[in-house]
Amino acid sequence: MAAEKAWEMYRNNEIISKINPEMLSGAEYIHGDGGPGTLRLFKLGPAVCNYVKESMEKIEKVEVGRSVTYEVIGGDLKEMYDPYRVTFSFIPLKGKEKEKCTAEWKVEFEPLAPATPPPEKARDAALGFLKSFDHFQLSY
Repeated sequence: MAAEKAWEMYRNNEIISKINPEMLSGAEYIHGDGGPGTLRLFKLGPAVCNYVKESMEKIEKVEVGRSVTYEVIGGDLKEMYDPYRVTFSFIPLKGKEKEKCTAEWKVEFEPLAPATPPPEKARDAALGFLKSFDHFQLSY
């Protein structure tokens, strides 16, 4: 899928809530329109609710059509890590593959307690969700 299409799907609350409801059952902009300073609430689905039920995020940086960086400011992850900052990127492929992109997920985190493990479940869920984009695109 083209990077611009993936970007549009990620930023649209109605579409992103339909991509894989087992993982993400709802998204809502609480304040703002998706630019820096916007607050967005993600309600997680049954596939990940044993780990994280919801996450309130404050968007810090946006490169239109390319990436969004946000910090988790509420929810289960905030109780385990501070900071917990994520960047989702959609990078267009060059040449014949320009209708495709590479999706990346990067995280910066600091555990609040020494025994807190790295957020491997959150990583696996995020990467699994990104893989859902292609399957949804086929039916969208």
